[in-house]
Amino acid sequence: MYNSKILIVDDEKSIIQLLETVLKKEGFRHIYTAGTAQEALRLLAKNEVDIIILDVMLPDQSGFDLCPQIREISSAYIIYLTARASDLDVLSGFAIGGDDYVTKPFNPLEIVARTKAGLRRGVLMPVQHAEETRRRYDFGGFVLDEYEGELLVGGEAVPCPAQAYQLLLYLCKNPNMVFSKAQLYEAVWGIDGMGDDNTVMVHIHKIRERIESDLGAPRYLVTVRGLGYKLIKEKDA
Repeated sequence: MYNSKILIVDDEKSIIQLLETVLKKEGFRHIYTAGTAQEALRLLAKNEVDIIILDVMLPDQSGFDLCPQIREISSAYIIYLTARASDLDVLSGFAIGGDDYVTKPFNPLEIVARTKAGLRRGVLMPVQHAEETRRRYDFGGFVLDEYEGELLVGGEAVPCPAQAYQLLLYLCKNPNMVFSKAQLYEAVWGIDGMGDDNTVMVHIHKIRERIESDLGAPRYLVTVRGLGYKLIKEKDA
């Protein structure tokens, strides 16, 4: 059983009922539902949630338009439900604060899998499995403090979206190693990464925006042509 709180935002009652049934069967007991963007904002103003399953096509507002408003009041992990799966739509969704997406029609078990993947990677924690040991990773120009859940750049705390933080944490734990996009997706999101290049690329960009002084010539998070990405840790850092 999980103590994580989930908000499902969708105007189709059949989808809400389906997701509620499956999620409850898998041990999630705290589930809120909303049929419109405004209803979702009202719920979020009164309740802290961990995961938001957000339909893109809502009757009063696009989920893509709603996402930045959510980000003003919540750091919840956002999974888009969308039939709009073009590269531009996906990249736009990530750029404005989304963490993951599932295309319609979908298997509800995929939603469960992505939710549990977040749990396993520390985005959320099951009641009985909170990690007790965490570390500071010092790369000279930036420090990732796993105990505080904080990214420090030049000694100053820098806000970092949940999945970008988890990706950076994984790279910090494995410095100077090259990882393909598929390997990073599977390691951080916990699901086979085939076809999810955009997800990794967008989050790599989010990390670079925070830790690199020159995006055109990254010092720490570099691209290894034809292979993937590597986080460089200098010996004296």
